Order: sequence, then C-alpha cells, then structure tokens
Amino acid sequence: MLGKVIAIENSVVEVALNENIKEVKNLLNYHVVFEETNFNIIGEIKDFSIGKMKVTLLGEMVNNIFLAGTVRRPSLDSPCRIIKKEELDIIVGNVVSPNTKKLYIGTMPLYGNYPINININNFFAHHFSIFGNTGSGKSYSVTRMLQNLFTHTNSIPDKAKIFIFDAYGEYHNAFKNINTISPSLNFKTYTTNLNFPDTEILNIPLWFLGVDDIALLLGADNHIQIPIIEKALKLVGIFVRQDEKAIEYKNDIIARALLDVLYSGNSAGQIRDHLIAILSSFNTKELSLETKLVQPGYVRTLRQCLIIDKDGKLHEIQLIAEFLSKFLKEGLELSLPDGSFAYNLNDLKDAFDFALISEGVLNSDKVYDYANILKVRLHSLINSDDRRYFEHESYITKEQYIKNLSNTIGGSAQIINFNINYIDDRLAKTITKIFAKLFYDFVTTLDNKASYPIHIILEEAHRYVQNDNDQFLLGYNIFDRITKEGRKYGILLGLISQRPSELSETALSQCSNFLIFKMVHPKDTDYVRNMVPNITNEIVEKLKTLQPGTCIAFGNAFKIPIVIRFDLPNPPPESSNTDIANVWF
Repeated sequence: MLGKVIAIENSVVEVALNENIKEVKNLLNYHVVFEETNFNIIGEIKDFSIGKMKVTLLGEMVNNIFLAGTVRRPSLDSPCRIIKKEELDIIVGNVVSPNTKKLYIGTMPLYGNYPINININNFFAHHFSIFGNTGSGKSYSVTRMLQNLFTHTNSIPDKAKIFIFDAYGEYHNAFKNINTISPSLNFKTYTTNLNFPDTEILNIPLWFLGVDDIALLLGADNHIQIPIIEKALKLVGIFVRQDEKAIEYKNDIIARALLDVLYSGNSAGQIRDHLIAILSSFNTKELSLETKLVQPGYVRTLRQCLIIDKDGKLHEIQLIAEFLSKFLKEGLELSLPDGSFAYNLNDLKDAFDFALISEGVLNSDKVYDYANILKVRLHSLINSDDRRYFEHESYITKEQYIKNLSNTIGGSAQIINFNINYIDDRLAKTITKIFAKLFYDFVTTLDNKASYPIHIILEEAHRYVQNDNDQFLLGYNIFDRITKEGRKYGILLGLISQRPSELSETALSQCSNFLIFKMVHPKDTDYVRNMVPNITNEIVEKLKTLQPGTCIAFGNAFKIPIVIRFDLPNPPPESSNTDIANVWF
C-alpha cells in the first residue's frame, strides 16, 4: 500500500505516503487504485513532494469494466495502491472479446514494455491525427502501425483501401514488398515524376472535375468567376460532341452571341471585328464566315456581308440578323457534364473562350478582368508539363477509375501511395482536394452505405487541410466536409503534421484519436491544448520531453491517455536524417 488519501481538490487527490515507501520517484506516471466498497477509482501519479504525492483521477472500475471520467471521488483515508496487471489489461484495452479485431501498435515503456493492442474499429473507423516535430518518429510510427495491420497471415484485411498522399516519396520502400507476407496483399505507387517510366503517372480524367474542382485548379478567388466556369463546363459538351443535337445547340449559342454583338451599339468596325473573331474560332458547317446568304438575284458569303462602306456603315445588319435568327431554338437548356463523355484541356479552353464571349464579358471590364485571369491560368496549364496530370488515354467512368486505382497484376492493392513530391505545393493541394472530393462523392452515392471504406492519409497535412478560402468561395472545404460527414459513409481521414496550428480547426475538432509525439513549439502546444478534447496540462508538458518514436495516445481507441513506444518499422520509410558526416568526409 502506498498510502492514504488526505485531501481532494476537483480531480486531484493528495496521498500521504507510508514511511516505508522507498524510491517513490520511480513511480511517477504509474497508475494507482483507490479501493472503495463496490468500485475502484483509477488515477495517475502526477508528482511527489516529501511524504506526499498527487494523483490525477482518470476513471472508475466497476465489475471489471473501466469507465473513463470521474463522477465519484475516493473517501478520505481511502487506501491507495499500485495497479495490478489484470486491472491494467482492462484499462488499456488488452481485454477484448474473442471476435474483436485488434491491432498491436507498441509498448508502454513505463511498465517494462507492456504490449498495447487496440480495437481496430475504435481506431480506423474514426478520423485520426498524428502530430510531432520533425524527427520525432511520425513517419516511422505510421509505417509500423500499417505494417502490423498486415502481418497476421491468418487475419488479413485484404479489402482495405488506404490511400497515402506521400509528400516526400517516403513510403514506397516501406511497403513495396508487402506481397511477400501474403499473395493477397499488394502495394501500388503512383508518381508525379514525369521522367520516371517504371511507375504509373498520377493523373485524373478531366471529365471528372466539376465546377468546384475547376475553380480550385484555376485558382478562382471571386464569386464572379464561378458562373463563367459553370458556363464553360456546360459548353464543353457542345464543342466535343458532333451529333445532330449538339450541332443544333452550338448553332443556337453562336447565333445568340453574334446577335448580341450586332445589337451592342458599338461602331461598325467593332461589330465587324467581333463577329469575325467569334466565327474564326467558333463555327459549324451551317454557320461560318463562308456560309452563303441567298437573296433574290445574288448570293454572298457572311464574310462579304460584313464589308463596311465608305461612310463607315454596315448596311447588311438586318440581313445578317434575319439569317442568324433562323438558328435560334427556344427551350434549349445546357447542363453540366455528367461524366458520360471524355474531353481534354484544349476542349475546355475552347469552351472557356466561347463562354467569355457568350456571357458578354467584352462589355464589362470588371468581369472581363476576373475571367481573363482564369483564361490565362488555363492556357498556362495547357502549355506546361502539369497538363499530364489531367490527361487520360481513354474514356472511363468514375466507378471504374476509382476501382482501377488499386488494381495490380497480383490482384487488388490495399495500400495505394500517391507520390506528390514532384509538384509544387499549390498543385499538390489542388490534386489532393480533387481526389478527396472524388472519393467522397463516390462513397456517398453507393447503394449500400459504407460498403467500400476508403482511408485518406495525408503526410504534411498542414499543407492541404487549412483554413483557406474554400468556405468563402464554394461554401465548404472538402476536408472539413469529410471529417464532419464522411465517417458514416466509410471515408476516413488521417492527418499527419508537424504544425497542427496551421490545420483547419474544423477538421481537427472532428478527429477522434490522437498520437502526439514530441512537440516543443509553444504555438503548436497551445493550439493542441485548446483544440484537442480531453487533453490536460500534464499531457502537454509530457509532450516536450518525449523520446523519438514515443507518443502520447488518447481518444476513442484508448480508454486513458497512455505513453506508447513504437517498434522500428521493417523496412523503414525513407525519412531518416541526412548523414552529414558521411557526405562531408
């Protein structure tokens, strides 16, 4: 027996130590039990002074069931003792039913490397966050955890779909030989390195992108730009398809744009130049500059009808207007692409150029300026190597594409690695958001809810999951939406970051499990203290002195906060520090 209770203040109990207790300093952070008549109260030793110690209360043990949180307090003079192994088994979750799937994740160094197993559902059925300074062991520990998940050959999660967005290309080495554990396990890598022929290039078919995706891709930052993007996407199907209905739409759209120019009130020269510019870029067999206008006694092309006389007048405006009016069709409505046909960036450019004209932006300097920014960025994308990430060799549906992402020669991959190391942060952020929305849209439309769970693990998550302007521009942030709504559909987010203070507050607030490694920056520790539920000042102070590979784990999968040391991964990710001595000498 360690001693007896002499004082209680809130959830902190003061215990007078027995005189024969020696080396009490070695018991710091150990768990203790206060024995009551029908229940026991569990606490953790937080500090010592001469003859006394203070214990933070953690929960109650009733009928061999641990209940986190404290409602009752121990009685004065209640005896205090060190926790027994069978009690420790209960509070750290090692006692589970035979049918419960569990995962070994590491050991508790405080109790002689006591093994820690967690309920797989309690961890992987919820969003989680992993924080820590660079070099604290985040990548190694994530790797070890996933390796442990696939090492039990008699119980292999062969239907898992874990997508890692790999900011530095670290994880290929760690999982490339996973197939040797079992032939049903596979690992697949996509790269953004355009000069690496041995691995598939990461790309996403352009026809999967909606208005919001294009807005992110082109860096839209004003609501004025959204209708222009929407109009361009509605037009792209008209310019790609050549069936009779599409041509009818195209003639109607071109004719309306030309009529707007005719009646714009501009000078004859401006009207002529605008009409020629439109018909030079956008035309059909029935409607072009060479289309013939037949009048009694003569035939002229539309181009010839645009001649300005010596008085500076365009005499054939009425004739041209009557001709164009024949192409107008009432009741024609454009719709956004439904993914049933393919198109490329050049098709989108043509549709975008025409959208600017058909919206009449030439008559509004303000709108034109905002629209022209998007047009310039689209042209820049087309003329850069980055266009390769939005090119796909043949038409494919979203469902086929998502399921093909994990296809390998050996079967279906459980871990799919997206190496985004070779693109700049802006494009990496955009591509990550586009994929996240693609996955979210897919799982939310499944007939059988949560039948195809997808895990998205974001390395350096602070680059992508930020408090940016998506909420202002689009009305939502896809990562916030996933963390708030995705769990019930089976899309789960894992955030790995060395700067939690730069993460979206909404996304972080929805995480249920936390593995926090050494952190010393006051801004980050204060942010974690304020944002993470159930974290105490004692835990925050512990974060500053943790060894590499050791973390404090708490959340839905952990009944109490515990210190866990992860085993080294085998093989490790390529995230070790640079060997300066070897390079220099």
